[in-house]
Amino acid sequence: MGKKAFYKGLLFRELYFSGHLSCADLSERIGKSIPFTMKVLMELIAEGYIKESGYAPSSGGRRPVTYSIIPDTIYMVAVAMDQLVTRISIMDSENRHISAVKKFELPLLNNPGAPSQLADRIMEVIAESGIDKKKIMGVGIGMPGFIDFKKGINYSFLESKPKTITQYLSEKIELPVYIDNDSSLIALAEFRFGAARHRKNAMVVNISWGIGLGMILNGELFRGQNGFAGEFSHMPFFNNNKLCVCGKSGCLETEASLVVVVEKAAERLRAGRLSGVGKQFPTGHIENDWESIVKAVYKGDQFVVELLSDTGYNIGKGVAILIHLMNPEAVILSGRGALAGKVWQAPLQQALNEHCIPRLSANTVVEISDLGHDAELIGSAALVMENRVKEYSGSLKKKPSKADSKIVAT
Repeated sequence: MGKKAFYKGLLFRELYFSGHLSCADLSERIGKSIPFTMKVLMELIAEGYIKESGYAPSSGGRRPVTYSIIPDTIYMVAVAMDQLVTRISIMDSENRHISAVKKFELPLLNNPGAPSQLADRIMEVIAESGIDKKKIMGVGIGMPGFIDFKKGINYSFLESKPKTITQYLSEKIELPVYIDNDSSLIALAEFRFGAARHRKNAMVVNISWGIGLGMILNGELFRGQNGFAGEFSHMPFFNNNKLCVCGKSGCLETEASLVVVVEKAAERLRAGRLSGVGKQFPTGHIENDWESIVKAVYKGDQFVVELLSDTGYNIGKGVAILIHLMNPEAVILSGRGALAGKVWQAPLQQALNEHCIPRLSANTVVEISDLGHDAELIGSAALVMENRVKEYSGSLKKKPSKADSKIVAT
């Protein structure tokens, strides 16, 4: 792969993350001259990947032409997994689902057949889409567990020895596959497309069946030495004698996860509390139960509002420690829990008022993500784009081949 292919990849990345850019903007971002950048742009236009998309706002002179990716030229397969349910979507360069998101139950714990089942489902979605595989850049997968994203290993789930999970899936699906921790990908989505965009330091809290954390530090996604950073869920905050899945007791997860929210709701309803969550609650299907709670929130159900306020306060106690350690510009609540909206904001802020040094928290804003439950899928798609460009960069260290210089997967 030659240098031209690498810079085509860089242009694709910048246009994917920004949408519309002028040649001058692209030149500055890839660190090449305007004539060189325009030459690469013209080649991509001739190949049918890039188009002119109007004019940038005037800064006093002639308005520059902007460029964007033609949406139906490249696609990414995005996969979002939790311990029980997996979602798969094929997304275009504008992060649109080209068809309905496919959702199916896939238990990860004590399930040696999970890698094969996952591969089969991904291939089914690709086949049903009718998209030429050459247009698919790769498969990005967000999943729970201790993940070394560089090696493609999940130390918690999806064992596929002697191969890594990425090797196994890549060979079976015949596409590049990349994995990362679900909370890291949610942070990546917020950083590139959501509430953390244009922010150098932000903490992204993934409220789900656990309480994950993704960190944006100095304008980059921070994963730690081995990719394990952000295990917010397993920090011991409570003397509640509740055993966590990690083997310790009193972890944040034991008081603030959505699993606990559903359990507490069921327990208090049995004790006689009144609520409009529905006579069938709990159904035994945790996703449906959480959806019932969200619907009740938007109806102003007092019981549910109180329940989530208690949970938000507990999360806020943890966030107070993050602010003391990291001094972020923003704390963003994202993931499945963000669907409950602003009900989180007041109790979390109250916890910060009580547990933070005012000077430390004064300039930290708390926001609720607009990406919501889509954040992990968007982050999975972004993971593909980021890694493909890195691979082109790595190929420059080798002797250039005569391979096709197009950006699409071949």
